[in-house]
Amino acid sequence: MSQVVTTVAELRAALAALKPARIGMVPTMGALHDGHVSLVNEARSRATHVVVSIFVNPTQFAPNEDFDAYPRTLDADLKTLDDRAAIVFTPTAREMYPEGFATGITVGGPSTGLETDFRPHFFAGVATVVAKLLIAAMPDIAMFGEKDYQQLLVIKQLVRDLALPVDIIGVPTLREADGLALSSRNAYLSTEERGIAARLNVILKEAIAAARTSGDLRAAEATAIEALWKAGFAHVDYVAIRDAETLDHITALERPARILAAAKVGKTRLIDNMAV
Repeated sequence: MSQVVTTVAELRAALAALKPARIGMVPTMGALHDGHVSLVNEARSRATHVVVSIFVNPTQFAPNEDFDAYPRTLDADLKTLDDRAAIVFTPTAREMYPEGFATGITVGGPSTGLETDFRPHFFAGVATVVAKLLIAAMPDIAMFGEKDYQQLLVIKQLVRDLALPVDIIGVPTLREADGLALSSRNAYLSTEERGIAARLNVILKEAIAAARTSGDLRAAEATAIEALWKAGFAHVDYVAIRDAETLDHITALERPARILAAAKVGKTRLIDNMAV
């Protein structure tokens, strides 16, 4: 049965009792689904004990975003983790950001563009809370999903730049039978919207094929954006083919690349990415 702790002091005490065993960490915002379970299972395969954090981080939400509506299913999450995680860390916002908190972390490099163009606050909030979680737990490894690919690269940059002694491991995206990437926000989709959402991964695959065949990356991006509009998406933020390691702009497929997209179905914003 998982040990549930709510403060950093309790977390460190619980982890001290497990050391020197190898510790794996999976930071989450809860509303756990099979994608999260795949991260936990991967951590279990690489570490002796796993700690999972559940914290809906307010600093990565803008005022017009869905912080208050973000699904919170703590009881169900704890049941999911009961035989999988040794420790579950469920801090309050006051625990993570106590009165007088005045520190933030800004990461450059892979954070430039894409999500930052539409959510300029996002990666500073992510970097700050992930740094706090990693410093609190000091795990040997930490798992993050490739679905949030830009976030994964930002966290890797953060850990390198701050010389944190943690190996960051990306875990492949888990998908529904029709290819839709698993996400807690999928719960927002109506039946009709769910059908539209399933087109996202199909259109990205078509764009990859077009880019490989023609070599014209900008044309492949533009065609994909048009296809998303025609499929019924309410808004398309971006479809971009970038360098897979840096997310720099590229003009040819001369090294590993990634296609990344963000688009809205109704009011629900979905992201996805794939290797090109």
